[in-house]
Amino acid sequence: MASNPAVELASTLQFASVKRHPSPHHDVDPSTAASSKVPGTATVHSPSSSLQSATTSSGRIPSDIVDEVAPRPRRSTLPPLPDLRFEQSYLASIKNADTWSRVAYITIRDQVVMPLTQGIVWNLVLFGWRNWNRGAKFSGQTLGSRVRRWWWNVNNWEPPKADLPKETKRTIASEIEDFYVAEFGSALGD
Repeated sequence: MASNPAVELASTLQFASVKRHPSPHHDVDPSTAASSKVPGTATVHSPSSSLQSATTSSGRIPSDIVDEVAPRPRRSTLPPLPDLRFEQSYLASIKNADTWSRVAYITIRDQVVMPLTQGIVWNLVLFGWRNWNRGAKFSGQTLGSRVRRWWWNVNNWEPPKADLPKETKRTIASEIEDFYVAEFGSALGD
């Protein structure tokens, strides 16, 4: 037995769950109930003879009406699917790890750091896209803005007005504040 616990752990995981020599014919395309059945066809008989033979039997279809046909050849087998499970890539990562700290480092890197980094980058991309798109929505010169303006002109729709200037917003805010203080008093309790 190996004296290094990291190597022992890796070999135990690998030998316990990895199928070394899978059979492509069995594992990729296993046989089913439909693959052993043989399709049947009806032969063409004169209406009187097939009617007589069908009426003479006691509720069964006579064997001379149904004939066996050679089964159609199956399609060629597809190549084996690649193994995309986490376990295989993880075992490949820790294959050359010689200490338990190296195994821990690889595990933390694959399970914590990489998903965290991917999530942060994805959210930054989405946040940047939303921020850029919000500014270019109606005032942009992109193809989408031109198509939108053209469609609104075709339908005689009024485009939305641009946001109010900052001075107008400040005036409205001060008017609301004056109304609130006059009606309800200030926050100081006047």
